[in-house]
Amino acid sequence: MTRRNALIISTGLALAPAGRGAASTGRLKQSVARWCYAKTPLEDLCRQAAEMGLAGIDLVDPPDWPTIKKYGLTPAMVTGSGTIPHGWNRKKNHDALVKQMQDNILVAAEAKVPNVITFSGNRAGMSDDEGKQNCIDGLRRVKAFAEDHGVTICLELLNSKIDHKDYQCDHAQWGVDVIKAVDSSRVKLLYDIYHMQIMEGDIIRTIRQNIPYIAHFHTGGVPGRHELDETQELQWRSVAKAIADLNFQGFFAHEFVPTKDPMASLKQAVDLCTV
Repeated sequence: MTRRNALIISTGLALAPAGRGAASTGRLKQSVARWCYAKTPLEDLCRQAAEMGLAGIDLVDPPDWPTIKKYGLTPAMVTGSGTIPHGWNRKKNHDALVKQMQDNILVAAEAKVPNVITFSGNRAGMSDDEGKQNCIDGLRRVKAFAEDHGVTICLELLNSKIDHKDYQCDHAQWGVDVIKAVDSSRVKLLYDIYHMQIMEGDIIRTIRQNIPYIAHFHTGGVPGRHELDETQELQWRSVAKAIADLNFQGFFAHEFVPTKDPMASLKQAVDLCTV
């Protein structure tokens, strides 16, 4: 997936200090994934996102950050290390992932970007217990660096049923086990509601039980990863309210592929999740 590929780090990247973010309506800091609106010029997306009250843009590269910040938005989730199939579950990847993660954390910290994304990798025959321990061992190598620079590493939960066959971090409990064992305020989960609804459901209770281990959310309607509307099986306002009631301070980012007018669909999702 090109949106997940490692960033090419530009040396000498200089950004002005982060400006004050757009005031989001409601208790959640809502964001939107750039790749879902790839046909919309970034300037237009940022302008309209700010007008809607969004606070951030997800999955964006360093060259885009100045434009995002110009509109009072935060680059809310950016590349940390690895790709979906190749991640921390294999020790042979660790040295390269540590280097990539440290380089990207430095760039993020300089620009006051809060979160970087990372992945377990695919099983490829590896047991879940072995993959879990390898992820723990690898992430322990970068946790102090993340803590020292004030950037949160987010291990993403993805479904292995439909979109990412064989991905190992595909259940909330597996991911929580990793985060608990790494034991860092700067290593947490990116809880993708779309993916976890496909894999296990029970979304609100799972979030309530594990909120200390979650730093970021992604949305997307099931089935199809489309609009958060009446065609989808979750009550999105109830989900958003449950998260807000937990005093969640991270970003709640929309990552669905619109089938209608893109900006109208985004505005509908923002309004629905304003609680």
